[in-house]
Amino acid sequence: MLQKDGKFFVAGHRGLVGSAICRALRRAGHKNICVRSHAELDLLEQQAVRDFFAAEKPDYVILAAAKVGGIHANATYPAQFIYENLQIQNNVIHSAWRNGVKKFLFLGSSCIYPKLCPQPIREEYLLTGPLEPSNDAYALAKISGIRMCQAYRQQYGFDAISAMPTNLYGTGDNYHPENSHVIPALIRRFHEARLAGLPEVRIWGTGTPLREFLHADDMADACVFLLENYSDLPHVNVGSQQEMTIMDIARLVASVVGYEGRILTDPSKPDGTPRKLMDSGKLFGMGWRPRIGLEEGLRAAYADFLHYAAG
Repeated sequence: MLQKDGKFFVAGHRGLVGSAICRALRRAGHKNICVRSHAELDLLEQQAVRDFFAAEKPDYVILAAAKVGGIHANATYPAQFIYENLQIQNNVIHSAWRNGVKKFLFLGSSCIYPKLCPQPIREEYLLTGPLEPSNDAYALAKISGIRMCQAYRQQYGFDAISAMPTNLYGTGDNYHPENSHVIPALIRRFHEARLAGLPEVRIWGTGTPLREFLHADDMADACVFLLENYSDLPHVNVGSQQEMTIMDIARLVASVVGYEGRILTDPSKPDGTPRKLMDSGKLFGMGWRPRIGLEEGLRAAYADFLHYAAG
């Protein structure tokens, strides 16, 4: 069990998942939460990370900091995606072990799995086929993070675990017009189209790929659950086990936003992986379940976007 007075370092506390984890820890009664902004601690700088861990000595570490983005960002900046994520992981995992961290949680991504993976995707399907080319640099970095945690557990007995979330959305998302993921990108586009009175909105790809989504607050609750209940070598999938086509997601987002125009597709743009449904049976078997429905979560996400747009 986690100590109520233990010190938690949440790396990436300003991001979608990191901020949700801070909220989840507080809900669980943990008040000693240590955070640092990028200006205060650059996780790419090895010595800065070493100095931070030596001074703060956290008991528990959740690594939610990463360079992330959608299809466009991954395809445009692959060097940054692989370098920055590897550097962050190497620095934080190694310093956490050196400074006696009691438990470490590494967060990956569902894109670690092969592009044409059997569905639903089980944990053991990792490294059984080629990756999706549009984000393989990011995926390879995350696969290395999983293996690094396993290696430190095997060689040093370091209690490091890894969780692989499905596609996430929610409060504190990235709404950048080019570098955001699908749900925040759709929220922004439909909102702007409604304000401009546009008769139609065209979405990337064919609209046929199937995707699974999980609210960030559910992911955060799963992280706390795993910290309290799981300690083993294999990584653990975290998803909702519910999937929809991109077109159906677009229609639902449009409805939440109040956009009533036509939704068209652009087959000249990439679809990405055709289907990506996580098998979260291992986690569900431990007793965890998501609690936020998709429409409920989208309404909360749109309210968050309106707050963001208002400055």
